[in-house]
Amino acid sequence: MASWISMNEACNLLGVQAQTLYAYVSRGKLEVMPDPADTRRRLYRAEDVAALAKRKQAGRKHETLAANTLFGSEPSIPTALCSFFRGRPYYRGRDAVALARTATLEDAAQLLWDAGRAVDFSCPAPVRAGKPGRDAAFTALAGLAAAGHSTGGRLTRVLHAEAQGLVGRLAHAFGATSGTEPLHLRFAKGWKQPAKVAELLRTALVLLADHELTSSAFAARIAASTGASLPACLLAGLTTLSGPLHGDASGRVRALFSEVERLGEDHVLAHYLANGLSPAGFGHHLYPDGDPRAAALLALFDPPKVIARFIDKVTKLTGLQPNIDVALAALAAHHRLPADAAFGLFATARSVGLLAHSLEQLGVGQVIRPRGRYVGQMPESHEGT
Repeated sequence: MASWISMNEACNLLGVQAQTLYAYVSRGKLEVMPDPADTRRRLYRAEDVAALAKRKQAGRKHETLAANTLFGSEPSIPTALCSFFRGRPYYRGRDAVALARTATLEDAAQLLWDAGRAVDFSCPAPVRAGKPGRDAAFTALAGLAAAGHSTGGRLTRVLHAEAQGLVGRLAHAFGATSGTEPLHLRFAKGWKQPAKVAELLRTALVLLADHELTSSAFAARIAASTGASLPACLLAGLTTLSGPLHGDASGRVRALFSEVERLGEDHVLAHYLANGLSPAGFGHHLYPDGDPRAAALLALFDPPKVIARFIDKVTKLTGLQPNIDVALAALAAHHRLPADAAFGLFATARSVGLLAHSLEQLGVGQVIRPRGRYVGQMPESHEGT
């Protein structure tokens, strides 16, 4: 049975004030429950407090703390959008995996943007340059960013309306049809897929909508903190997302699956194991027990047999579970979606989160400006010669 302690006990053990304790709870670091003896009070899980206290007692130097904060040890920007709790992602306190069972991306946007009305990603059919894909998407977004208006001095409802149009245009650039239907149906139509695939796309879009303070969310927030336009904030985030170590990781998995289909799962896996390498798309530092987003999506369809065997063998031989990039690549392979479909789904879905982070950052009213820690050659002395 879990043991629970009072707020005063938790604050004393951690050496913090109540406000900091509340922040730990909002970030999913501490589990809390009402006090059965007095529902006005809260109790905190003792093991969570002890684990947090142990980390605080590590006694890191200021320089190490600054470097670790920037490179992923501890998120340093407060946010109410997404958190991780007991190995699952939550959007504003709602289980994202459970939400994805029925919600649309429009529903997720309404939640993440804290919009007072339903979100609609419909937009006039813009002229699409060339064939659908990231070239068309980035070209369209760059044009909007070049002509965009600063976010300063504009009402939230106006910014919400602009954000809706941006997501709709981005989806259209990746192949979704224009219209007023939810985006997963428009993607299915654009990619000539049946209704059952549209449901898979809906689930994937919701699962991918946000993931706390990723590098792309940080980039979008930096742009927003300067008062840049919403399309510029989104472009800053999406260019960061496009890296193979972030949102385009499914491209690496797609290449891996091509090897598996060409050479066989045993040959490919033997190569990785012999060289001490982890196959792309397996394992996730935030989910040591497995990515629940991948598990939720993979449970809804059967990947091609050779890919399914490969996933099973990697898991058995390495202990690493498939993450969302494997699930996306398997979905695209199974239904023969366009080559850039996995990235298109990721980019469109995450644009909702990137815009949510941009909008949230506007309320801070301070430019994000980390300081450099100079480690180069010392300047020459210009004192008397």
